[in-house]
Amino acid sequence: MSDRNWDAEMKKIDRQLESVSDEAMFPAKTAKGAPAKAQVEAVQRTTTTWGVFLRLALTVALGVGMVFWPYSARCGLGLAGYLGAVSALVVSGIWSSVWTFKHRAGRAHTLSLLLVLWGLVLASIEVLPRTGYAKATVDHPEHWSCAK
Repeated sequence: MSDRNWDAEMKKIDRQLESVSDEAMFPAKTAKGAPAKAQVEAVQRTTTTWGVFLRLALTVALGVGMVFWPYSARCGLGLAGYLGAVSALVVSGIWSSVWTFKHRAGRAHTLSLLLVLWGLVLASIEVLPRTGYAKATVDHPEHWSCAK
């Protein structure tokens, strides 16, 4: 086995631990919560929550407006315009979700993430049949351009 005398080694370690104070072994935790909380409150004071909810209201209006899209989005420029508007919905949803997260507005943050999801669903309805991952229908054909 081993040539070491483990009892002597353990006694040496015990003597070293006894010479060290408890404060050196287990330092007291500093109150990091108070300065961090003060910093968050300062950020919240510098920007208004009206701006946050205005961003969210614009995104909601765009998300609802997408349901009532007035132009043909089957192919060509109409499809490009629709996908551009859907992209604007996703980007504005991410934009509002960042601001609602910074302002600790939980319900508004959830709504903005749902709007991002709504934009992704709308985009997938148009893109997936054209890429072969979904079944093409009359409203969502498998070609991008209007010329067959």
